[in-house]
Amino acid sequence: MLILKILFWACLLIVFYTYLGYGIVLYIIIRLKRLFAGKPRGAAMPSDDELPTMTLMICAYNEEDVVAEKMQNTLGLNYPKDKLRIMWVTDGSNDRTNELLAAWPEVDVVFSPERRGKTAALKHGLRELKTRYVAFTDANTMINAGALKEIARLFMDPTVGCISGEKRVAARKEGEMAAEGEGLYWKYESTLKKWDSELYSAMGAAGELYAIDPTLVREVPDEALLDDFMMSMYIVEAGRRIAYTPDAYAQEYGSANIHEESKRKRRIAAGGLQSIWWLRSMLNPFRQPLVTFQYISHRVLRWSVTPVAMVLLLLVNILMVALGAGLFYTVVLVLQLLFYLMAFAGWLQTRYGHKNKLLYTAYYFVFMNLNVFRGMAYLKSHGKSGAWEKAKRS
Repeated sequence: MLILKILFWACLLIVFYTYLGYGIVLYIIIRLKRLFAGKPRGAAMPSDDELPTMTLMICAYNEEDVVAEKMQNTLGLNYPKDKLRIMWVTDGSNDRTNELLAAWPEVDVVFSPERRGKTAALKHGLRELKTRYVAFTDANTMINAGALKEIARLFMDPTVGCISGEKRVAARKEGEMAAEGEGLYWKYESTLKKWDSELYSAMGAAGELYAIDPTLVREVPDEALLDDFMMSMYIVEAGRRIAYTPDAYAQEYGSANIHEESKRKRRIAAGGLQSIWWLRSMLNPFRQPLVTFQYISHRVLRWSVTPVAMVLLLLVNILMVALGAGLFYTVVLVLQLLFYLMAFAGWLQTRYGHKNKLLYTAYYFVFMNLNVFRGMAYLKSHGKSGAWEKAKRS
């Protein structure tokens, strides 16, 4: 029974710490830091004459449906035209993407007829780079007008080597549960990124909008499933920070349905496991103690240990109650079963088009963790290819 109790409490603490405890600890540390050092103040916004040259790079595969909308958004950015280069890297596109882009002479199209994956496309684009900084965004995300100026402002801090913008998820119409669940997750994730950045560094950047100092770029393996995460974290490993800002944001519509969202989640989970191995030097607390603390707390546990701990927690709890462990363990088991019953009810709702945010939140939480296990299988079958499988958007 003692071994079961140790296992029970270890699993319970891991699950609690991963999803709530780290946020609480982070908040307390941030408040203490502000108490003694004050709230951080960034550099003033540079004038147009002071702004550095920048490339906005858009890696695309068969994006003919969004070319016009993306170009309208790009041309509306508040950044000096003589300092901004617009580059589309079309990786193996065989639709009308290149033909449509020809209507904009200000666009540089870097085309590869062979589809080799997003990481290879990024490398291709970086070889053609001629500006001081480069910002990456997806073809199906729209960024705010002042995003690039905000990115340029943050690069004035010499400790910063990468800027992570905020991802915002919208639903085209009310009741799109996949989009709303994803949006709720990203609101919490954005809060953690903001606090991570204030403590020291954000733990990775999302491909919807981020920027890097290209002089710090390190070769990312072509088979990388999370090229954006790897590229940004290599910069942290090299001793620079990832600054996070909600004032540069990219908005996209959520996945069309939960099946399409599952494609994204399993790929992210597989890429996370892949990244843990490639970034294993960051697990050494003697190299960068604060980075190791943030990296394990915010990333590693979610992508590896915690989903397993959730399964073990339920199984061990059932066994303990069967062996008569006591009232407390019975109450915890009842609460666990109630939570999973809510998740099951949320899953049923998605099948029949009904809506209850509480039930769906429980379902989406379980759904995310189940996709870590699906990600393990995905990594085994797709781990040698960086070609991306696009999820349909709403």
